[in-house]
Amino acid sequence: MIRVRVIQALGSTPRDAGAEMFVGPASVDGTIGGGQLEYMAIDRARAMLASGESQAQMDIPLGPEIGQCCGGRVVLQLDRQGPTPEDHPDVLVFGAGHVGRALAQAMQPLPVNVTLIDSRPEELAQAAPGIETRLTPLPEAEIRAARPGSAVVILTHDHALDFLLAAEALSRDDPSYVGMIGSATKRAQFTRFARERGLDPAPLVCPIGAGFTHDKRPAVIAAFTAAELIARLTAASSLKKYPCNS
Repeated sequence: MIRVRVIQALGSTPRDAGAEMFVGPASVDGTIGGGQLEYMAIDRARAMLASGESQAQMDIPLGPEIGQCCGGRVVLQLDRQGPTPEDHPDVLVFGAGHVGRALAQAMQPLPVNVTLIDSRPEELAQAAPGIETRLTPLPEAEIRAARPGSAVVILTHDHALDFLLAAEALSRDDPSYVGMIGSATKRAQFTRFARERGLDPAPLVCPIGAGFTHDKRPAVIAAFTAAELIARLTAASSLKKYPCNS
């Protein structure tokens, strides 16, 4: 694995110093800005993997000669690394109905580990290919076992289960995001439910993906929720290594 890191960015460049990506023989994780700059860096990194070279630098002017018209200049440091660190945050999506499946699919290409969780095998079976699913009769146990910094999104078929899962998530002080599908009325009901149990309901995001549109199609709700969630995660330190906006 080769780490490619921008160590100097002069003038107009697609990414600032500190941006990095990891290049394997058949994989790329992260980005230094795309375009010909990135293709050149990937080719150089794979040549290093093939030759056993451990370090290299590239000084690349972003001009017409490489077909990139930013006009700046980028210096890259390439270093051989161990395996790509798997430090993407976990996103636990509870409820494999229409919106849950759409949200898991929307999150799939983003720098997160998304898992779709439900007690209904027939709903999980409809998840898009490549999405990790988890069948369990005790979804609250998944929240208790979640890593610090995980995001919890609750979209089950049962309001009572939604409240149980949200309360379980809010009983921890380390989730990066706790969201629940619903309305202002549902949030008010949950606020009473949480306070009766000595929990602060303030960190809960409900409705999720709100303020953008009144469109209730699952794919639209999923798109806005994914944007809301990734914005929250990007602000957390666990994603600073892999910025998702270039």
